[in-house]
Amino acid sequence: MAVTASMVKELREKTGAGMMDCKKALTEVDGDMEKAIDLLREKGIAKAAKKADRVAAEGLTVVKAQGNKAVIVEVNSETDFVAKNENFQKLVQDLAEHVLTQTPASVEEAMGQPFKGEGETVQEFINSSIAKIGEKISLRRFELVEKTDADVFGEYLHMGGRIGVLSVVQNSTDAELAKDIAMHVAAINPTYVSRDEVAQEEVEREREVLKQQALNEGKPENIVEKMVEGRLSKYFEQVCLLDQPFVKDGDQKVGKYVKNKGASVKSFIRYEVGEGMEKREDNFAEEVMSQVKK
Repeated sequence: MAVTASMVKELREKTGAGMMDCKKALTEVDGDMEKAIDLLREKGIAKAAKKADRVAAEGLTVVKAQGNKAVIVEVNSETDFVAKNENFQKLVQDLAEHVLTQTPASVEEAMGQPFKGEGETVQEFINSSIAKIGEKISLRRFELVEKTDADVFGEYLHMGGRIGVLSVVQNSTDAELAKDIAMHVAAINPTYVSRDEVAQEEVEREREVLKQQALNEGKPENIVEKMVEGRLSKYFEQVCLLDQPFVKDGDQKVGKYVKNKGASVKSFIRYEVGEGMEKREDNFAEEVMSQVKK
């Protein structure tokens, strides 16, 4: 399989490795992106990747709760300047309220609904706001969450809505605890609540990468397995909320902190404005040409 500049660019963004290292890795594994990531990690060139896409688009996230229902919403604008505009901020709140009360199943369904149940559609409401504000605005995504009377929602917005988190804590009415969990998620960005949620296939893949790393470091075979298990615990600490040192008290893990309060974490949703979207292209072609000329 031919290795293209766009493939090299994608691998760089996912691993932080240099361009020539990425090109060599992709060539070696015949263009398989996942194998290339593993190869770079085994060689110690790339960090353990969460594969977070670059964040480039502007806008806001918001979390809104009402009774046993809550919603987290992301609305995008073209510039940070507009994201700070009061009219735009009101629009984001209005769209969150619409989703919470009208419960659409998708963005597409939401756009066709009468705004807040009456009159113009959500699409028409957004279009009229675009005319006033002067920038393209889009309802990018949302997630509706329900809880029981025995649970509590945690809401946290960082940097005015640059990052938004909605958490659900079970067997508790402690809103401050739930907010603390949401704040931790905003700061540390775990992928899962607990180890149970990590697919066995992912664990085995990680174990194999760690084993190869240890062997490449020249460690004796008889101690490699023990090393791998130790490093695997570190991996779980990176990706699993309950395994992480609590951001407000580094001496105890989140799981222990919550358990001591007689509660448990059911779920969390974390939105970061623009994740996975690119607003502009860095001049990658120029960088490629400069490498070719060397």
